[in-house]
Amino acid sequence: QVQLVESGGGLVQAGGSLRLSCAASGRTFSIYTMGWFRQAPGKEREFVAGRSWNIGSTYYANSVKGRFTISGDTAENPVYLQMNSRKPEDTAVYYCAATAEGRRVVREYEYSYWGQGIQVTVSS
Repeated sequence: QVQLVESGGGLVQAGGSLRLSCAASGRTFSIYTMGWFRQAPGKEREFVAGRSWNIGSTYYANSVKGRFTISGDTAENPVYLQMNSRKPEDTAVYYCAATAEGRRVVREYEYSYWGQGIQVTVSS
């Protein structure tokens, strides 16, 4: 089993920056991909960013490309989501997720492990 804990959420003004962290514990050696998802009020959870270490791939949703950066080299160290140029529509609960799949993974059901989520609010 793998446990994930997010931190770093809160309130930020539009245009500001915020960095989320995700710390993994347990069988972290089995993890090859970690990602971030978010769920805004009244909407479905959506993919934000992913990083697959064994193929050296980093990928983003179009809505955040150029503004958000995911970083981290292994699940044994924290994985970060740097969010710049925040917009009010970025307001959501953000979730960290992990999977043993060593490829580009963007679908929710392909991730095996999830954090509890953390609230991020962007004020206009």
